[in-house]
Amino acid sequence: MIRSIGKYSLLICTLVFISFNSFSQDSIVMNLHLRQDSAMYRFTPKKLIIPGIFIAYGVASMHVKPLERLNQSTHNEVVEDHPSKNNLDDYTRYLPAAMVYGLNAFGVNGKHNFKERTILFATSQIILGATTLSAKHFAHEERPDQSNDYSFPSGHAAMAFANAQFLFREYHDSNFWLSLAGYPIAIFTGTYRIINDKHWVGDVVAGAGFGILSTEAAYWLYPTISKWFAKKDKQASAMILPYYQNNTIGLSLVKLL
Repeated sequence: MIRSIGKYSLLICTLVFISFNSFSQDSIVMNLHLRQDSAMYRFTPKKLIIPGIFIAYGVASMHVKPLERLNQSTHNEVVEDHPSKNNLDDYTRYLPAAMVYGLNAFGVNGKHNFKERTILFATSQIILGATTLSAKHFAHEERPDQSNDYSFPSGHAAMAFANAQFLFREYHDSNFWLSLAGYPIAIFTGTYRIINDKHWVGDVVAGAGFGILSTEAAYWLYPTISKWFAKKDKQASAMILPYYQNNTIGLSLVKLL
């Protein structure tokens, strides 16, 4: 099992490394900020390559025999070896996003202020929830442990990689090595979804693609969405934002500083 999991982790690490080459404050201040950093929010087709490969691999793993066999052989080794299971992956998926807010709280400032990054984060989570839930209901793939038919894609892996991409986007200009810290955490999360017998390899790879793409889409949409918030009452002390957790979408109250 360790050999199969190692191959999977190496695949993710390699593709994530390649992706680094592809993903290279009121209304007046906000508009100036957007003009200065317009390249950060600009859509470029090359940014679709890595998440597209991940998602395509996941889809192919349900239909292409060699990839189906890889899914099954990895599952068989997990069952045979009976590795220790834990629920750390339920928490590590949040860690890269928590790092963004924690680092800013301790003075290690990222690209955006609290309000801006919260808009970006919320947008990413909305897109993530909509796309992964839709895909789960469309694919109806049974989980390895046969608990339900919502295996594809992995929501945990999707969230972990969305949050890792969020950390990367916020810090890659100011502290490149720090910006990479979320990816090992995301890989750990995805690997443990397989070890815990909740997902096939292809589900996790596709989840990584959905996660990265969701965060990228949030940055592409940010200039438009920021204008909506600029028109709101500037005296508002809080805002309601949606969230995605455990395959459900809800609302949360966020205090604006």
